[in-house]
Amino acid sequence: MRQMLIRNGRIIDPANQIDTTGDLLIRDGKIDRIDDHIETEASQTVDAAGLIVTPGLIDMHVHLREPGFEHKETIASGTCAAAAGGFTSVACMANTNPVADSPSVIELIWSQARKEGATNVYPIGSITENLDGEALTDIPALLAAGAVGLSDDGKTVMDAGLMRDALALSAKHTFPVMVHCQEHNLDVGAVMNLGETSRRLNLPGSPNAAEDIIVARDIMLAELTGGHLHVLHVSTAGAVDLVRWGKRRGVNVTAEAMPHHFALTDTAVETHGTDAKMHPPLRTQADVDAVIEGLKDGTLDAIATDHAPHAPFEKAQGMLEAPPGIIGSETCVPLVFDRLIHTGQLTLSDAIAKMTYVPAKVLHIDRGTLSIGAVADVTLIDPEKVATVDVTQSPSKSRNTPFDGWKLKGWPLMTIRDGVVT
Repeated sequence: MRQMLIRNGRIIDPANQIDTTGDLLIRDGKIDRIDDHIETEASQTVDAAGLIVTPGLIDMHVHLREPGFEHKETIASGTCAAAAGGFTSVACMANTNPVADSPSVIELIWSQARKEGATNVYPIGSITENLDGEALTDIPALLAAGAVGLSDDGKTVMDAGLMRDALALSAKHTFPVMVHCQEHNLDVGAVMNLGETSRRLNLPGSPNAAEDIIVARDIMLAELTGGHLHVLHVSTAGAVDLVRWGKRRGVNVTAEAMPHHFALTDTAVETHGTDAKMHPPLRTQADVDAVIEGLKDGTLDAIATDHAPHAPFEKAQGMLEAPPGIIGSETCVPLVFDRLIHTGQLTLSDAIAKMTYVPAKVLHIDRGTLSIGAVADVTLIDPEKVATVDVTQSPSKSRNTPFDGWKLKGWPLMTIRDGVVT
């Protein structure tokens, strides 16, 4: 019998409305007991005094790049980075090579994750074949193979009829359609936000309208079909308002925010170059403020990373040629604590909910809680730890981040998956 006793921690489990200081006992990979004080002979005892004990964190939006782009990241390296960031579960996007548009690719990801994953890995299948936006995949077959959602992330399904049909299948089979919202005809060649900074740098920009138009369209289609729409990486004030409007109308819409969209503005491009090139791009301070307000009032349900590794030679190509995206697994928790919790923007419980049981509920996975008998996925966080981001120490194969050198307060100290420290 394997037992781990976590003593004297502040145990926060929003799913069960628990916020108490005490002990947590893990027995044979399951949550066995939570109490003020537990006396038992444990094979491992962890002193969590001064630490926060939460359900294992869930990142519902990462790119692990395998199969096909292993020079950027692999399931092994990407999940090691996620575990180092406090995550016990990740959901990986479909833009691999081959695309995760067939049961065989979904099954390959599951197989590789079982063999090499430092976290639980939940594959997201693609909405359209080869991400081409022309024909729906065999969605029931992808779900049967183990896909927990469908997304063409990186591209928008521009055909409203196809999106309607995907959302209709969502209503029938109960899965989230996770949408990248970008009217591609409005930002051809864009490499950053359209605004004062892009004009000063003489770089082509993407207007907020490119995101807002598709968010509005897809909310209307979700209302029409009854499907579950999940809006990925919200970056504009307009998109936040539209999601809020959809929720008020009773539409089955959820949405997520990324740390880079609440911690940076488009001016970061001037100092960080391609390491601040995102998709959707960094926006203005008004947009940042709106994203934070959306997190505060519940319009934005989850916090995810959009961990998007690229090899150094790819990011070195310059703003026009370099691929968009940054790594984010290891900086998410400290950015949430430093920029949202310690500043009073979010309560501890609200922030933890957005990284535990809320994404679990969206994805319909049995994680995100410290319920008795649940799988013992647990994260320990030191809210007072101050450390400087050092990208050279990352287990990720890539180094593309604008947060290197940032001093942040609040870091994960231990990640436990199935009762085992990862």
